[in-house]
Amino acid sequence: MFRHRSTARSRLAGVLAAVVAGVALTAVEPAPRSAHAAACVGTSGVTVVVDFAALGGGVQVACAPGDPATGLAALQAAGFTVTGTARWGLAFVCRINGKPTAATEPCVNTPPATAYWSYWHASSGGSWSYSTSGATGYNPAPGSVEGWSFGAGAPPSIAAP
Repeated sequence: MFRHRSTARSRLAGVLAAVVAGVALTAVEPAPRSAHAAACVGTSGVTVVVDFAALGGGVQVACAPGDPATGLAALQAAGFTVTGTARWGLAFVCRINGKPTAATEPCVNTPPATAYWSYWHASSGGSWSYSTSGATGYNPAPGSVEGWSFGAGAPPSIAAP
């Protein structure tokens, strides 16, 4: 008789554990989609080009999946880390992936006109156009290309993918 109760309790405990695990799995938000280290395909997202050439690096291209609401969101969703200025926050992009370094640019106010991250737009395979709005106020369309280039306001050094 004790063995039967022990088996019934074990089965009940197993069923309860399975139910709790099932509830826990449905309550967890799905992981965000990760960025892709290449241009987006078609309208699957927004392609982001970051040109580090003036800082001794190369050009990186990544895909921000889906439909990011702003240029800043596209930059971040493509896997780039962004630092704003102390005065303007992320409304003024001062560093991308830690570049330029804090020793070069303290990011207190806006950087000089000869050494800042300029912001560009293009259609896939099209020409770069300097952005007339900031990255927090621009809504890039899926299938479009966003460009960032460090220096005195020159476009990225590669054609829009």
